[in-house]
Amino acid sequence: MEKTELIFIPFPRIGQLAGSLEIAKMMTLRDNRLSIMIINMKFPFRSNPNLTSVSDSILFVTLPHVDVVNPITTGSAIIFELIKAQIPQVRDIVGEITRFSSARLGGFVLDIFCTHMIDVANEFRFKNSDAQLEILSYVNPVPGKVYPSVMFDNEGGFAGMFLHLARTYRQVKGIMVNTFIELESHAIQSFFGTTIPLLYLVGPILNTPAESVDASAIINDQPPSSVIFLCFGSEGSFGGDQVKEIAHGLERRGHRFLWSLRQPPTSKMGFPSDYANVEEVLSEGFLDRTTNIGKVIVWAPQVAVLAHSAIGGFVFHCG
Repeated sequence: MEKTELIFIPFPRIGQLAGSLEIAKMMTLRDNRLSIMIINMKFPFRSNPNLTSVSDSILFVTLPHVDVVNPITTGSAIIFELIKAQIPQVRDIVGEITRFSSARLGGFVLDIFCTHMIDVANEFRFKNSDAQLEILSYVNPVPGKVYPSVMFDNEGGFAGMFLHLARTYRQVKGIMVNTFIELESHAIQSFFGTTIPLLYLVGPILNTPAESVDASAIINDQPPSSVIFLCFGSEGSFGGDQVKEIAHGLERRGHRFLWSLRQPPTSKMGFPSDYANVEEVLSEGFLDRTTNIGKVIVWAPQVAVLAHSAIGGFVFHCG
């Protein structure tokens, strides 16, 4: 029987804590598949009741108080800064549950004064989740667990940055997009009738400088619409295991391909570079076995290749 864990975060006053406990008792008595963790936040200027677990299904966790450095508010409003300061501790505790507990994280129950924790709840709702998310412009729902890990990178600040960007986009009067209705009709029409600012379609705008590498010459002798082009942009690269998986898939399918393969950057702020020898990262013998159907290159003149009549499919990074 799979257990489901709920996280209760009440405001740290005896009334709210007692109410949370009574709700937790009622829920666990009605369904023995539930277990509930009640997080008790401590404030430095207020005595908190000493709470202990009352059953195997209800666990109290008391967080140590966190000092707020250079608070931006004074008086009673500082309480909300103290709650916000507890976010890292709450995230760590829930992270331990998701990593080591056999119970499935079912959700958060928050006090109306603890809405700072909503972003934390959403992080764990999506991360490693089978929940199907309805996303504007997508034809089908997307499982949360397939999202890039950078979307949940709180330590590096990326998660907060993406949330900030998404919220501020709604404040503008319009958004210019380099596309046109015939290319992405479903995606564009999905924004009609929403609260998203008006879209201005200004495409196609193409950058077609002279290219130093004539990659299109590689596919000149191929039949029309017979070649799959794999190219992941100027910043797209993969680790060794992923490269081998892609190569395995290409070899198994047996379709003609042209693959622009870049070496991952050596630092967080670096950029991909060309491999000195692509054989070092590919499966042994891959180039020999696929010599009649495919070609691995370094930097590709993307626009020129896509314009070639031999290209019948494009695998890219959606950038």
